[in-house]
Amino acid sequence: MAMEGTIRCSANYVPLTPISFLERSAIVYRDNLSVVYGDVRYTWKQTLQRCTKLASAIAQLGVSRGDVVAVLSPNIPAMYELHFGVPMSGAVLCTLNTRHDSRMVSVLLKHSDAKIIFVDYQLLHIAQGALGLLSKTTSKLPLLVLIPECGISNNNTSSSGILEYEQLLARGNLDFEARKPTDETDPISLNYTSGTTSSPKGVIFSHRGAYLNALSTVLLNDMKSMPVYLWCVPMFHCNGWCLPWGIAAQGGTNVCLRNVTAKSIFDNIYEHKVTHTGGAPTVLNMIINSPPDVRKPFPGKLAVMTGGAPPPPEVLFKMEEMGFIVTHSYGLTETYGPATVCTWKPEWDTLPRDTQGKLKARQGVYHLGLDELDVKDPVTMKSVPADAKTMGEIMFRGNTVMNGYLKNLEATQEAFKGGWFRSGDLGVKHPDGYIELKDRSKDIIISGGENISSIELEGVIFSHPAVFDAAVVGRPDDFWGETPCAFVKLKEGFSASEQEIIDFCQKRLPRYMAPKTVVFQDLPKTSTGKTQKYVLKEQAKAMGCLSKKNKNITSRL
Repeated sequence: MAMEGTIRCSANYVPLTPISFLERSAIVYRDNLSVVYGDVRYTWKQTLQRCTKLASAIAQLGVSRGDVVAVLSPNIPAMYELHFGVPMSGAVLCTLNTRHDSRMVSVLLKHSDAKIIFVDYQLLHIAQGALGLLSKTTSKLPLLVLIPECGISNNNTSSSGILEYEQLLARGNLDFEARKPTDETDPISLNYTSGTTSSPKGVIFSHRGAYLNALSTVLLNDMKSMPVYLWCVPMFHCNGWCLPWGIAAQGGTNVCLRNVTAKSIFDNIYEHKVTHTGGAPTVLNMIINSPPDVRKPFPGKLAVMTGGAPPPPEVLFKMEEMGFIVTHSYGLTETYGPATVCTWKPEWDTLPRDTQGKLKARQGVYHLGLDELDVKDPVTMKSVPADAKTMGEIMFRGNTVMNGYLKNLEATQEAFKGGWFRSGDLGVKHPDGYIELKDRSKDIIISGGENISSIELEGVIFSHPAVFDAAVVGRPDDFWGETPCAFVKLKEGFSASEQEIIDFCQKRLPRYMAPKTVVFQDLPKTSTGKTQKYVLKEQAKAMGCLSKKNKNITSRL
């Protein structure tokens, strides 16, 4: 109930939206660099002007409030501008995974009802293939806008009838008034999940959630004003963990990176005096295993936020030895990316190195944008005891949880069952309140009635000096139900046998947790660096069937 004498009006209430970050930075940091990409440079004043013209041009194309505008692009300046230009037009931004093939892109374009698709020139064939497939089922195709290499105009586009990005911007008006949300829970973006499952769902982000999570990521990255951020995290993934908006809030410089390689990372850090970056554990792995000839000195300590699967302690140690300060965060597409942070405590500084590594690999505590984080029994909804042993499902509640899944009310209701967002991840709660992820509920291995955490086993395998990458899944077994099967990629120039890996694990874990099978191969990845475990599970299942078939043949003989 409102107190007598209070009113809510435009003087004291404005719907939250990250569009306001750009408008402010164009005043406060107007002549500071906003975007850097090769020889291309933009200031914050220029970025606001370009985004305003982009929004105006999109509106001129007949896009209405709530319409979806898709983009298929790597981390280039246009991708950054679309994070503001599309919402400023009143539309909803849908960033598509750059590793999708034409079939998947066509499915997502149809599901989202996208009115426009912006496409980087290197991915044009994928988009054209998708539109070709889409034309077989509908006549309402999204308009294709080509993004050429930044700073280079493609003179062939006019004759081919394809609209080009800079041509579109030229149509826009600088006096266009941004169509900010009338309700801060209005959608700002649509993100299709790209995790370890094979069936993506459309996760709806709101202006309010994006605003709050952007500020939260700035805080958990300890970003002061004018940071220099190197873009290794794909902007299509949870809108770059909300940092396109967060960097704008602090008037920072976005160093765009088309291709993420160890050399490009070190070159850009050295040239632009990068202060912050981020990436999945695979990016950290790429850095620590980089050849000495590509490494360059840092201007100072460099903060890096990592998410996704918990980075093995060995990877964290090596990163810190190289001069990186690693912050471990955890979240899902449904929580706008980062939702928790393993906040470091000063009293941990004196602990043994191995203990520090285990502490740093925890998922930690919820950030300021959330309201609650808990580990609960998914059936009774009771909190598990904080004993670091009892497993439950990690659940979230707060303002940085998605609006829901597009056109999938049943899945939305299931995800919010009991008044909490159910992550599908299994974890434990430590006595100090910090949580630790143990596995996806579908990835936990149950062998002879014992629960085996694939994450814990992967961490041990990772610590083997010859191992570059590892993933563990369950392999069907007639006697045990299933047993751990490890898929391992070795470092270049190193060797190890199956038995050596098994023995290595048995010395460091209870014997039942050690893998019974080790397969040496490259690991299938999503574009965000997550291992596609469903692919490995199919391989393990086929191996189990083959083993069973061989046993039957032997018994018949």
